[in-house]
Amino acid sequence: MAKDIDWANLGFGFSEVNCHVQAVWKDGAWGKLELVEKPYITMHIGASCLHYGQECFEGMKAFRQKDGKVAIFRPEENARRMIRTAIRTVMPPVPEEMFVEAAEMAVRENAEFVPPYGTGGSLYMRPLLIGTGPQIGVAPAKEYTFLMMVMPVGAYYKGGLKPVRAVILDDWDRAAPHGMGDVKVGGNYAASLFAHEKAKREGWPVELYLDAKEHKYIEEFSTSNFLGITKDGVYVTPDSHSVLPSITNMSLRQVAEDLGIKVEVRKIPYEEVRELAEVAALGTAVVITPVWEITRGSEVIKISDPEKVSDTLLKLYHTVQGIQYGEIPDTHGWCHTVEV
Repeated sequence: MAKDIDWANLGFGFSEVNCHVQAVWKDGAWGKLELVEKPYITMHIGASCLHYGQECFEGMKAFRQKDGKVAIFRPEENARRMIRTAIRTVMPPVPEEMFVEAAEMAVRENAEFVPPYGTGGSLYMRPLLIGTGPQIGVAPAKEYTFLMMVMPVGAYYKGGLKPVRAVILDDWDRAAPHGMGDVKVGGNYAASLFAHEKAKREGWPVELYLDAKEHKYIEEFSTSNFLGITKDGVYVTPDSHSVLPSITNMSLRQVAEDLGIKVEVRKIPYEEVRELAEVAALGTAVVITPVWEITRGSEVIKISDPEKVSDTLLKLYHTVQGIQYGEIPDTHGWCHTVEV
């Protein structure tokens, strides 16, 4: 199957591979990890994921590196974040060792779908934990399914980073102050879909959310963390319980410090956006998306050049990508090599 893939024109979407990895939790314990060929699951119509939103997921990538090896980028961090989410949603956590083993199995069995080095592609990995046991009363289920699905994806931006416009829509919030914005559940994305589609129809690729309580502080983009570079070169990112702890952001902050860039995790008032030299959205799919303009109502804030990406953002981007593709020494041990 993989031999028929046009690697140069590969997009970002679902595609068939050899198999996915699956395990079931019931009677108080996780069963064995198994390989499943068909990309379907059968569940009870009363499954708690369908009725009460008991589900969570992760997003990560495996890369074909310069020396030919295949490595998953920081899977342990994704495992830890899924554990935190599982606890918050009253689901049985997938142990870190089991999570990483499932990731290794999925990569190993689908190694032919890891895009070749030099194409800019990667193997996108989507771990999923859902309540599959029937539960009609509001309570946790008694059975859960853990899945590790993979698919080859191309470079998000072919030909390099492209700055985009963003909009703040004050009539919608993504997550409540004491809600679930800090864990990776589908409900957070469902909450943003209406505003996201509205923004796209009106010409903005991404929307930016302020805090739900006062609408005074920057929180995050619809699917990505917020990064600002101040005029004196400081990397600033919001400190908020309603923001998902991004592994990409975590990695970029460390890279910034390695490069001698000061990093601040703090509240960022909306007014401060007018004074920033650079803004970007951070996430697994693209690493960095530069944002050159932000609109809020009648106010349009031009932050940077729409045709140019700053040297700072490029350096951060290329350093993380260099580590992922094995072009730069992995001094922090982020790349988890899989024997394929």
